[in-house]
Amino acid sequence: MPYSVRQNPIPSFKKPAMSFSSLGLVEPLLRALDELGHATPTPVQFQAIPAVGSGRDVLAAAQTGTGKTAAFALPLLNRLTSGPRVKPNHIRALVLAPTRELAIQIAEAIAAYGKYLPLNTRVVYGGVRINPQMMRLRSGVDILVATPGRLLDLFKQNAVQFLQVETLVLDEADRMLDLGFMDDIGKILALLPKRRQNLLFSATFPEAIRALAEQLLQKPVQIEIDPPNSAAKSVKQWIYEVDKSKKPDLLCHLLRNNDWQQVLVFTRTRIGADRLVQQLADQGISALAMHGDKSQGLRARALADFKANTIRVLVATDIASRGIDINELSHVINVDLPKVAEDYMHRIGRTGRAGLGGAAISLVSADEVNLLSAIETLLGQLLVREVAAGFIPQQSVPLTRLMTARPKKPKKPKQRQAPTQAEGQQPANEGESGHRKPRKGEDQDGEKLRGPAGGRRPQRNSKK
Repeated sequence: MPYSVRQNPIPSFKKPAMSFSSLGLVEPLLRALDELGHATPTPVQFQAIPAVGSGRDVLAAAQTGTGKTAAFALPLLNRLTSGPRVKPNHIRALVLAPTRELAIQIAEAIAAYGKYLPLNTRVVYGGVRINPQMMRLRSGVDILVATPGRLLDLFKQNAVQFLQVETLVLDEADRMLDLGFMDDIGKILALLPKRRQNLLFSATFPEAIRALAEQLLQKPVQIEIDPPNSAAKSVKQWIYEVDKSKKPDLLCHLLRNNDWQQVLVFTRTRIGADRLVQQLADQGISALAMHGDKSQGLRARALADFKANTIRVLVATDIASRGIDINELSHVINVDLPKVAEDYMHRIGRTGRAGLGGAAISLVSADEVNLLSAIETLLGQLLVREVAAGFIPQQSVPLTRLMTARPKKPKKPKQRQAPTQAEGQQPANEGESGHRKPRKGEDQDGEKLRGPAGGRRPQRNSKK
């Protein structure tokens, strides 16, 4: 029987009974929070704001959508209201993020919180012209949000200096490790002042992050709101069993028979995203794709149209799993399960944000049973299964059971000699756009290429 919202109500999230005014924030911050409708802090904010405000290093893990950005941004803005004025081309606080979308999202949030403060926030990222970003850094920046590659490129151009950096924030550090930015982070760390505050925030807490934290943080305050890799309690999760070839039809069926006005859909590949957008359009359902083949302008436009309800469905690959922040997004649908179980957490973290309820639906075919098992093992629970009327699969998904996860030995972060401020050498793995250079078989966003570019080269005929 098809899913009914009335039969399966989305649970609500109970907010803590406390106020931001009790956390020692200045009046301009409280005024901005009131205008934004933020009445009470989330658990991670309640614990992190006093720790960050006191100058302590912090290692914090909480599910995506629980307010991590405000947890470090509010006390950071609070502290920067005092202190020396920023010098030209210098910065006072640095926030590193793994993707352009996430960097933009963080910068917009910080600017909104600091609306009534005499502080400026800027964002820099690759994929766009560097000259306008250089111009915006000339007068100095209080808080700079950056992707690692573009930041090193700006340093090479002598457009940014780090001598005034008081606080470093690594946001979504696990994703940066996944995308291969560890070398870049090591170079940046070598350029920063030794005496500084370090904050490490992440949705997941793998052993590699703990190893990095041991090197980076000094007697940190450790915050874990929920068990590592757990999903937000406000998100209801279940799957539909369906044949692989019937997934687009089932998606259209669900959209037509439910009053879901904003739906974020994830596919595994860029080609699959484009194909699905066309299939939705053929059924009269407005949709746009967002993935690594799209220019930054097209990706930004698609996200803006989705937020404005101009389109009903945004189809994205995992590049967008941490770069979309829409508080009232009620549904996330996985047309394809991700190959990495942790990416499932980031996908479903796009819903159930800001204390609201959400639903995460996965369309699972028989060939994805191993991916499903890995996700359920990560969650520590088996997901509820349903079959939609008219879509009974010819190949049912085999039953799964929770596996015992083998502990992974943490990888030691690579240490490479970083350029000095006087040298300003071009990073070895950076292109002119400020991106990490793709490895063999990858595109600029770290997605695997299909066909000859991503696979084995064809053998040449031997010379006679």
